Amino acid sequence: MGELAARLDVDRTTLFRWVGNRDALLAEVMWSVAAPTFDKAAEYTRRLGDGERVVEIVGRFIESLITAEFFRAMLRREPARALRLLTTGDSPIAARYRAALVALLRREYRSDVVHGMEVGELAYLLVRITEAYTYADLITGEQPSSRRARAAVRLLLRVD
Repeated sequence: MGELAARLDVDRTTLFRWVGNRDALLAEVMWSVAAPTFDKAAEYTRRLGDGERVVEIVGRFIESLITAEFFRAMLRREPARALRLLTTGDSPIAARYRAALVALLRREYRSDVVHGMEVGELAYLLVRITEAYTYADLITGEQPSSRRARAAVRLLLRVD
């Protein structure tokens, strides 16, 4: 934060007043990259049907996160902080991602219930699937996999 304050030619107190704390700033920066990545994934899938489109959007989003070297470098540099900012119950990033998925599900299925499940709960599961397969290397030591995530989402949404 000190280096950033110096680059902006403000004192640290001003910077903290602007952004809160380092975690809040990191969360904002990460979401500012994630949101357009999610939107771009949605652009590529306009011609697909309901469930298939959701599978592809989530899959492409995960693939983008897995292959973004700057993102992977941040995860390697500060894995505990990154997981806390990305995956905990009070994570603003997870909350925004869940909201984006709720909006997507409502738009695609034109309902608040999909296969007997409220879209907020379904979105929660999609967030957790995304986390499990995107951060698998940090959580379980396995390789991250958009292919396995797509299979899980396909199963959850009953897409053949």
